[in-house]
Amino acid sequence: MNLEIRRYRWSDLDTILALHRISLAEVGLVPGDGVYYDDDFPRIQEIYLGCGGDFLVGEVDKRVVAMGGLKPVDTATVEMCRLRVHPDFQRRGYGAAMLLALERRAVDLGFERVRGDTTLSQEAALALYEREGWRELSRQRVGDHTVVYLEKRLAPPAVIEL
Repeated sequence: MNLEIRRYRWSDLDTILALHRISLAEVGLVPGDGVYYDDDFPRIQEIYLGCGGDFLVGEVDKRVVAMGGLKPVDTATVEMCRLRVHPDFQRRGYGAAMLLALERRAVDLGFERVRGDTTLSQEAALALYEREGWRELSRQRVGDHTVVYLEKRLAPPAVIEL
């Protein structure tokens, strides 16, 4: 099954909020645990789309199974947020496809670096970031969790000389 990636639409809100909560529960996390929150979901237009970022969803057979957002930090750096794949659709390459789509979108938007975070307990996410060339910046203890902060320098788009 192919993953079709498109821009978020307002009608996706309930679906992506449910996907967020299901994905966190799968690794023993909950919104409000000090690490993760969900108050940005009703404000995707403002927080991601309206300020130079983006929010993408991935569909399989018209069902949203993956998502991820780009939230500008400054003119050179964007934060990748909400990278999630529904547990029933994991281990099929959809997380990598979303990550790469978000990185390409960040380049298209003019960013030089992308940052993100995950927890030490999210081993699949850590392995994905490492495979795709992200480097660890730091770690911080938050409640019962260790948050790992990562960054990747983005390659500028290739210039083709004619």
